[in-house]
Amino acid sequence: MTSPTAPKTVRTLIAPDKFKGSLTAGEVAEALAAGLRSVTDASGRVGAVRCELLPLADGGDGSVDAAVDSGFTRRSYTVAGPTGQPVQASIAFDGTTAVVEVANTCGLALLPNGKLEPLDASSRGFGEAVLFALSLNPARVVLALGGSASTDGGMGMLTALGYRFLDAEGRQLSGSGKTLAQIRSVERTGLPELAETELIVASDVYNPLLGRQGAPAVFGPQKGAGAEEITALNNGLAHYVSKLAEAGDHRAKSLAGHEGAGSAGGLGFACLLLGAKQVSGADYFLDLLDFNTRKDSCDVVITGEGSIDEQTLAGKLPAAVARRSGGRPIIAVAGRSLLPRERWAEMALSRVYTLAEYTDRDSARDPQLSSALLRRIGQDIAAGLL
Repeated sequence: MTSPTAPKTVRTLIAPDKFKGSLTAGEVAEALAAGLRSVTDASGRVGAVRCELLPLADGGDGSVDAAVDSGFTRRSYTVAGPTGQPVQASIAFDGTTAVVEVANTCGLALLPNGKLEPLDASSRGFGEAVLFALSLNPARVVLALGGSASTDGGMGMLTALGYRFLDAEGRQLSGSGKTLAQIRSVERTGLPELAETELIVASDVYNPLLGRQGAPAVFGPQKGAGAEEITALNNGLAHYVSKLAEAGDHRAKSLAGHEGAGSAGGLGFACLLLGAKQVSGADYFLDLLDFNTRKDSCDVVITGEGSIDEQTLAGKLPAAVARRSGGRPIIAVAGRSLLPRERWAEMALSRVYTLAEYTDRDSARDPQLSSALLRRIGQDIAAGLL
């Protein structure tokens, strides 16, 4: 007599990035898992799809949340927001590594009433969060630079970390795009903790600080800068670099031309000035959150982000996930996809599901709708796997 075939169980690793403006990576993973787990197999068994959740980040906004979801502890601290208002920020810490991000300290989303301030916004709050992280005595601090509201070259951050930028009358300047051009001298006070702690810049932005591909020209418009302001910011940053060089940091001019110096309104430049090592944000976070080990116990990898397009192919997080998945079937989920089916193979994708296929409504600013659609997509994925 033939023994009955054992019920099929499919093990999935759900490893998405955030859906920007709508859901965190953790919320995306939870919604997909709820759908996947709810489907019954041919024998009527619920839970035939097992889900391991690994919310991810690429060094931009959402990096702290992803680290916390993977087991880091959230630590909260009040810092100066992008225009000086108090902001309750958070870092992630596991006893060895601290993750600090621009987005939840002085990011675009924290501007009062959403009003863009291209000249007045500052990175000071990020520096204050770094100081808080250093007080925990970490071996390393990961600097996640996406989502900044300012183009101050990290002047605000450096001010929080002990630099003094003085005007012609010897008055200390606050760091902002507007005050860059007012610097007449720089006084540097080194923090011992910075010398003893490994600094990692996790970013996949490769623009220099200045020029046609620099921070003001490329990223200034999304922060509200018009043509005149872009010119003023570029000139101000060039002046700032020259004053840092005059103050004795002879690497300043060469670092301004370094790939990644223009990330986060020039925060990349200031981080390099402090001796930070720059790494690929996507790959660093995959290592930090132990993706390679987690994927080894799974049959299928499900990844995704808000929009899958040419930038995704250029190395954003879903592409890094696909590259590391070791030949396993890879399913992508997105708010929308601008990638035609014939190009799925470039990321080894077996299927792409989008929220746009399931609704005529705009889900990008509707977290409830996005969650509901992701649960439906999870059910459809499960039906195809069983």
